[in-house]
Amino acid sequence: MRRVIVLGSTGSIGLQALDVISANPDRFRVVGLSAGSNGQRLAEQAAMFGVADTALGADDSERLVRSVEADVVLNAITGSVGLGSTLAALESGATLALANKESLIVGGELVKRAARPGQIVPVDSEHSAIAQALRSGKSGEVRRLVLTASGGPFRGRTRASLVNVTPGDALAHPTWDMGLVVTTNSSTLVNKGLEVIEAHLLFDVPYDRIDVTVHPQSVVHSMVEFIDGSTIAQASPPDMRLPISLGLDWPNRVPGVGVPIDWTTSQTWTFEPLDSEAFPAVELAKAVGRAGATFPAVFNAANEQAVLAFHAGVIGYLDILDTVTHVVEAHDGGELSLSGLAEAESWARSMADVMIAAR
Repeated sequence: MRRVIVLGSTGSIGLQALDVISANPDRFRVVGLSAGSNGQRLAEQAAMFGVADTALGADDSERLVRSVEADVVLNAITGSVGLGSTLAALESGATLALANKESLIVGGELVKRAARPGQIVPVDSEHSAIAQALRSGKSGEVRRLVLTASGGPFRGRTRASLVNVTPGDALAHPTWDMGLVVTTNSSTLVNKGLEVIEAHLLFDVPYDRIDVTVHPQSVVHSMVEFIDGSTIAQASPPDMRLPISLGLDWPNRVPGVGVPIDWTTSQTWTFEPLDSEAFPAVELAKAVGRAGATFPAVFNAANEQAVLAFHAGVIGYLDILDTVTHVVEAHDGGELSLSGLAEAESWARSMADVMIAAR
């Protein structure tokens, strides 16, 4: 029986995690819940699962992790505000089931130094797929990681054709139902850029050996290529409950958590090269990741400001990445510490706002 704290319990990942937990009462018991702002839904969940310890907001979530004993902390908080909870979970010794990619990307080596080997289990479908595939060989046998991307709603479009994209267009993702920022990031491929940085930090593979391929069916969730020419892929119908269940009970598999591929029907899967001219976010993210220190924090913060400005009708769609690029280019680095990261994020948001106002 694993005692689980679910942070971000009222969001998409949190809700699906509670579905997995409620279906497997012999494996999991919820001992703590937190939400960003939906206090009523949080109270309902606490009553349903018999949980006495709850938290509202990022700071209170960190306090919850530090005061409630658990075997697994699922961090499904949205944004870099989840960094404190990530560090608290690692300090507690619990397994960290990480859906809050921003905390690893922003925290970088701070998070890695705080984690013991194997303590972080990725919940993103791509990184869960890689973690599963890596069990097929030794670390020295890995040639490259290949992350798959659905391509979002604008797959196949040229940069020029994206000029008049509306917020509604950007939110029309063909596969996943996510929040405003993450869905928009998937359309610009910023989300895939963040996942490349995350893959580098999780698996210690250099950026020049991490590739992205566009796979619109979203059935192959990512792949690992080995030195003998073999490629191991993890495939399943799109359903986040599968990687969530692995995060909660790694390395054990939870029976019946997902529906398998129906091999009695015809299947057609396609893979296409990424168009870096139309979608430059992945290459920018690799450059940011190589720079390290506070650059990933600046990249993430500037993007969040630009996405909000786009949805407010202040800037156009292509202005999102243009703004992020200019903010990153203006950054001269900073100290990799909690205070240094906070200062870099604040600077990035202010600089993005200045650039947005000038457009």
